[in-house]
Amino acid sequence: MGIQKGLEDTIVALATPQGVGAIGVIRVSGTKAIILVDEFFSGKNLDKVASHTVHFGRLQDREGFTLDEVLVTVFRHPASYTGEDSVEISCHGSSYILEKVLTLLIEGGARLAGPGEFTLRAFLNGKLDLSQAEAVADLIASENVTSHRMAMDQMRGGISKKIGGLRQQLLDFASLIELELDFSEEDVEFADRGQLKELLLTILHLVEELMASFKLGNVLKKGINTVIAGRPNAGKSTLLNALLEEERAIVSPIAGTTRDTIEELLQIEGIPFRIIDTAGIREAEDAIEQIGVERTMEKVRQSAVVIYVFDVIAMPPEQVREDIAALQQEGIPMLVVANKMDLNPYTLPEHYLEPDQEGVVWVALSALNGMNIAHLKNELVRQVTTGKGIMDTTLLSNARHLEALMSTRESLTAALRIMEDGISSDFMAIEIRHALNHLGEITGEVSTEDLLGNIFSNFCIGK
Repeated sequence: MGIQKGLEDTIVALATPQGVGAIGVIRVSGTKAIILVDEFFSGKNLDKVASHTVHFGRLQDREGFTLDEVLVTVFRHPASYTGEDSVEISCHGSSYILEKVLTLLIEGGARLAGPGEFTLRAFLNGKLDLSQAEAVADLIASENVTSHRMAMDQMRGGISKKIGGLRQQLLDFASLIELELDFSEEDVEFADRGQLKELLLTILHLVEELMASFKLGNVLKKGINTVIAGRPNAGKSTLLNALLEEERAIVSPIAGTTRDTIEELLQIEGIPFRIIDTAGIREAEDAIEQIGVERTMEKVRQSAVVIYVFDVIAMPPEQVREDIAALQQEGIPMLVVANKMDLNPYTLPEHYLEPDQEGVVWVALSALNGMNIAHLKNELVRQVTTGKGIMDTTLLSNARHLEALMSTRESLTAALRIMEDGISSDFMAIEIRHALNHLGEITGEVSTEDLLGNIFSNFCIGK
């Protein structure tokens, strides 16, 4: 079924998860939604009730058999989620009852909704723009306060508001340039080139700002890869257990016990960290351990934060410096954890670190006793939030938006270059139109059936 086809149909779907529960909610939307439900509802005449009202009654089949006692909520267009007449039926969560109600409504003239069709109709009816519609799926999938905050910000129009005003200004200038082209023989200039250049630079700055936020937004959405690395018996597994406050990893005095990676999700101040305990870095004694060491280095290269753990009793400073040099990756912060500080409390960072060593933060603790674990957690949060203001800034976390912004940047840069080189305005107008189209792809002001089909096919049925 094409995106634009079937929009006159009345659609129905189960809005709550499959399976037995106390309550199940069935959603109906379309021009005949209220009349259809009213046909099987024994209670008030739903065709006469006000919007946003709830009514108790019985659902009965055509033979008068009562399927269930229900609560029916009526939403009249345009003041509904989809912008159409809509009804939500709350009944008991029996799989049998829900199936019978769905069958009854389908036989009455509704059809089963496709994936994301309710939200698609909300978009097509102007209740949401495309970026807000995509945020609905992210909101449903959010598993922590940060991904929830990003989805809510996008659903409330965070990205749309940033782009919308500037796009409209650019559209106004584009119209003036197009007008100039119509009067090319008179050699007139309607669009002030100084103001246009300033606007292009402003939009370019916003585009680059949003693009730069994608890396952080994406890892916050999925969990920040945080690798615990170090030599055997440095206390890596003990540290993992201390961070998680449970015995997740096997702790043993035998070197090389951890031969594969162990991954656990840890929430710190609402930020998800994917903590990865790795095999000890040393000369491997067998092929299996060698694979473990290679995986450790691979995880380090893929990490967002590295926690390097060393034993202050067993490790001399030159070995620590050697490990840091091997593990440190450009642009990836490293927390150097001096473990077992309770046994050697006089250890100082200058004993182990190079003077003014960049990208490295010293944390002294005892993983076994839990000493300074809270400080380590605070440092982890600080490393991913300092200077970024993640709780107050719009973050990009959608790969489709990133791709559109990359294309926008390319077109804006080309338009500025054409302006500076004094090339004909025809070419500048083409690049500005391209930039407008790419920005419009984010909010859905420019869209295709294939694009919409791809986005909404990933939604669950009933949303």
